[in-house]
Amino acid sequence: MTQSPSRRAAAQRILGGVALLVGGALWPWQAAQAQFRVEIAGVGATQIPIAIGAFRDEGRVPQPVSRIIKADLERSGLFRILDASADRLDDSSRPPLPDWRGKGADALLAGSATPLVDGRFDVRYQLWDVLKGQGSGIVSMVVPAADLRQAAHRIADDIYQRLTGDMGVFSTRIAYVSKTGSRHTLVVADADGEGAQAPLTISQPIISPAWSPDGQRLAYVSFEGGKPVVVVQDVSTGRRRVVAGFKGSNSAPAWSPDGRQLAVTLSRDGGSQLYLIGADGQGLQRVTQSASIDTEAAWSPDGRTLYFVSDRGGAPQIYTVPASGGQPRRVTFQGSYNISPAISPDGRYMAYISQVDAGYRLHLMELATGKVTPLTDTRDDESPSFAPNSKLIIYATRAQGRDVLMTTSLDGRIKARLATTQADVREPVWGPHVLPPRR
Repeated sequence: MTQSPSRRAAAQRILGGVALLVGGALWPWQAAQAQFRVEIAGVGATQIPIAIGAFRDEGRVPQPVSRIIKADLERSGLFRILDASADRLDDSSRPPLPDWRGKGADALLAGSATPLVDGRFDVRYQLWDVLKGQGSGIVSMVVPAADLRQAAHRIADDIYQRLTGDMGVFSTRIAYVSKTGSRHTLVVADADGEGAQAPLTISQPIISPAWSPDGQRLAYVSFEGGKPVVVVQDVSTGRRRVVAGFKGSNSAPAWSPDGRQLAVTLSRDGGSQLYLIGADGQGLQRVTQSASIDTEAAWSPDGRTLYFVSDRGGAPQIYTVPASGGQPRRVTFQGSYNISPAISPDGRYMAYISQVDAGYRLHLMELATGKVTPLTDTRDDESPSFAPNSKLIIYATRAQGRDVLMTTSLDGRIKARLATTQADVREPVWGPHVLPPRR
């Protein structure tokens, strides 16, 4: 089966050289590679006007907490940020709400970030409903310096949920693969692309990263031994285990919703077929039985169904099959080439890549009705992955001759580009919601 251009190239470039493994905990990546530039195009049909000023004592902390919150909300496209830099807004006093009502604000965020004697920081905030004249009550979190960015993301999540009714995803993580020269790096970063860390760097290709449902492990395909094998790695400790290293090709891992199994594509018995295997590498079960190439499995949220790509009809199309095995059913009928299915966590949508003329573009299908919506007008889209709240999709594409990462809303109105300064980036995957650690 023909794969999308960059994925096909990644799979074919089995480079020589000695593998360089980064063991232990996550390592900070080079600063030039870790810094992202966010470019936002489009806005939502409606925007919520919110005033956000600098937090009291923010100049004494190592992270610009209020600016991180502003950037998160702006990136969603659902908020219009009102300039409050000249006003004193903090959690210790009631703001002049009538004045802000006159300036067109619906909501106002006031806060503080205070250093403590033990080296930690007390971050407090209160969200005010300007129209009703009511505050939400002061929320406080005490965090070490290393967690200040996450604290800001969690505040943005709280604001997003209070004002839209949907869960925010700013405190989640993404993973992707970066290539600089002959070095291939598995990267984990905040959802805004900052705080990038590299749990693995090798001189051979890495493809198809996939988050476990608990956000603690990544499965991916490594070519370190000269052939593709499926590896599961603990993100925090760096511990790695080959879970599928059979003869032939081992590829396309996808975690089951309960985290106990992986759907993988194996050619151990001849052609490429779908199998299930335990997260510990035990209990192999074959799912599909065909003379065709079956690959790129994606689970339904209830764990009962697999969506996958097959050329059994003569060209790549997306099918479903019960996870326990059975008769596949075709899902895509528009277009002659459809690959890379991703199912939204709420089970309502499927994102996928469809060939349009000579290009590959991101599309969205409403599964209940089969309605298909093109989301992009670019030519080299690949690897869509839903945010855990099902409201955004991250994907890879090419811009100005480089591989870049993009996010888009489900209607295609709002797009944000995340572009590194040096490396090509591809195969993004959005991690799940994970509760913050207790301290």
